[in-house]
Amino acid sequence: MSNPDDPRASDPQDPEELRFHFTPSDEPKPEQETDNPHAKATTRVPEVIEALRDEFGAAVLNVERYANEDTVYVEKRQIRPICRFLKEDEGFTYFVDLGGIDNFTEEDRYEVFYNLVSPERQKRIRLKIRVDEEDMRVPSVVEVYRAANWNEREAYDMFGFEFVDHPDPRRMYMPEDFEYHPLRKEFPQLGVPGSLPLPPQTPDGELTMDPFAAAHGSKPVKSYEEPATDSDSE
Repeated sequence: MSNPDDPRASDPQDPEELRFHFTPSDEPKPEQETDNPHAKATTRVPEVIEALRDEFGAAVLNVERYANEDTVYVEKRQIRPICRFLKEDEGFTYFVDLGGIDNFTEEDRYEVFYNLVSPERQKRIRLKIRVDEEDMRVPSVVEVYRAANWNEREAYDMFGFEFVDHPDPRRMYMPEDFEYHPLRKEFPQLGVPGSLPLPPQTPDGELTMDPFAAAHGSKPVKSYEEPATDSDSE
């Protein structure tokens, strides 16, 4: 609440009082994609999408376009043959990356996206598959694109996808016995206390079981308060 004794309160248009200016969001313009400053010709591939539909029919579920960029949703079980078709028949030989998305929805909670490039065509395409929480299995595409190896390991580590037929399905960052997947929406931002032992706060101390002890009410020992270490004992 403003203070009536404050001289600035008498004038609601006082520039000191109105320091923030908000720009209203623009209405979507689906028919004017070419006016979008982010639109690129390299990401519009209608002929490739048509070839996918001719080859795989109903396995091509949906196509979304934003800023002249095509994203093709396909059936999860068909992702490997679709990638092989795009590589061998359509020239998308360069695998850029893949990753996970947690939409935190009741059905088809997760998505996996695949970014592919055709150097010859100078075109890009993005594939997406939907993954339900009850079945986290996803066909690996490593046998099509060797570069997908580490990307699939990272997506498994962070989200928990099980990439079927992956040649080396280990975690990428977290320890193998870590029970959680940190990029899932329910994972707390300050971590799970006790889930990952860290080095001790002092040279002779015990392992630190809480990565954010201060945030959870504990006060770690300051460096200048650490007890002296007996050099003869080392």
